[in-house]
Amino acid sequence: MTALAVACAILAVTALALGLKVLSMRRAARQLIRELSEKLSEDTNTLISLSTSDREMRRLAASLNGELRSLRAARLRYRQGDRELKDAVTNVSHDLRTPLTAICGYLELLEREDMSADARRYLDTIAERTEAMKSLTEELFRYSVVLSTGSELPPEPVDMNAALERAAAGFYAALTARGIRPDIRMPEEHVLRTLNRAALNRVFSNLLSNALKYSAGDLEIVLTPDGTVSFSNAAPDLDPVQVGRLFDRFFSLEAARNSTGLGLAIARTLVEHMGGSIQAGYESGRLTVTVSFPA
Repeated sequence: MTALAVACAILAVTALALGLKVLSMRRAARQLIRELSEKLSEDTNTLISLSTSDREMRRLAASLNGELRSLRAARLRYRQGDRELKDAVTNVSHDLRTPLTAICGYLELLEREDMSADARRYLDTIAERTEAMKSLTEELFRYSVVLSTGSELPPEPVDMNAALERAAAGFYAALTARGIRPDIRMPEEHVLRTLNRAALNRVFSNLLSNALKYSAGDLEIVLTPDGTVSFSNAAPDLDPVQVGRLFDRFFSLEAARNSTGLGLAIARTLVEHMGGSIQAGYESGRLTVTVSFPA
């Protein structure tokens, strides 16, 4: 065998070995990607395990496992803190209910007494602020309940047309008292989705309540066949920055000082738990809140 033939054989063996090495690393990389995706999407304590013996790929897997441990520890701390916050909100709302109920009772007794005009005015102010605190307490309690039970909303077939009609009928008197004649447009065919009926009613009610607070005198509600509902009204007192914060917890405007700032936060939580999306936009002085539930 000549030297050239030996060299060619060595090169062939080397190329074959390198090819096998590349195939092994590619297979290990695909396995690594698949394992990492599974560990990130599943609530599990297992770590990435590779079948390859390649030292560098195993070092990469070990490094990723270290990051997974850190991520899970941070997730656990977040869940514990979130649970403690929910418990604290629930306890605070419960603790506030009793004294507020007593204050309301004594205020009713005071209203029966003879008093000066100034005293009557002061009493009315106290009653107004007490009612606002009572409303905030109730909304805090409802918000804590939504957070704790949001993932336990049993789905069922829901007719979005009928749900929207019921919600609008419930607010019709309050809207007309403000001089608002809602313009409601829905398709002839029924828009059916698998959602939680009570949660959807709460979402629509909160959005109507929001329109009642911010509308300058009109309200347009449109349901489309693709499961999108838009609530649009003139809102000259708002600006794009404020609209961007409407879904923040406890955010409210001076123009709506009796608001708890939780209505839209609750709506967003419920919508997201049901697999939908919600957003707010502001253009040419009009506020539009859009809820979408894809088929």
